[in-house]
Amino acid sequence: MENLTPIFIALTGAAVALQAGILVAMYLAMRKSGNRVEALAAEVQTKALPALETAQAILTELRPKLQVIADNLAETTSAVRSEVQRMDATVNDLVDRARLQIIRGDELLTRTLDRVEETTDIVHKTVVSPVRQFSGLIQGITAGLEFLLGSRGRRNGGSRESRRPVPQDEMFI
Repeated sequence: MENLTPIFIALTGAAVALQAGILVAMYLAMRKSGNRVEALAAEVQTKALPALETAQAILTELRPKLQVIADNLAETTSAVRSEVQRMDATVNDLVDRARLQIIRGDELLTRTLDRVEETTDIVHKTVVSPVRQFSGLIQGITAGLEFLLGSRGRRNGGSRESRRPVPQDEMFI
């Protein structure tokens, strides 16, 4: 066992030296990465920060203008809404008036047609019926006279039907 102790000490020393080498390599790699990150941070500060500051300044400058635009848009929307409501009321009123005029026109036309029909009935009763009655009376008298005078007509060789072909339907109404 005594022989093995120096081997274990040598192995332990080699392991410690190996660990120290790994730690040095890690330190160098971290230092290199840190330098890259610092360079990248510096580049971001030189390029991105001025752009962000410019954007901040633009937003600060445009904020009142954007507020005015938003206010104007709200006012315009309100005005358009009120105009649309007025237009809707006007169109509804126009439609109602047109509907009433159509109803009045229909009633006027109906009354006119009823009066024309009544007038036709009155003319028929007062003019046509008496004319037909008078015509029937005249035809009756004519038929009576022809019958009375018909005996002479037979002596002359003609019959009543040959002298005057009047259908029997027209004689009486």
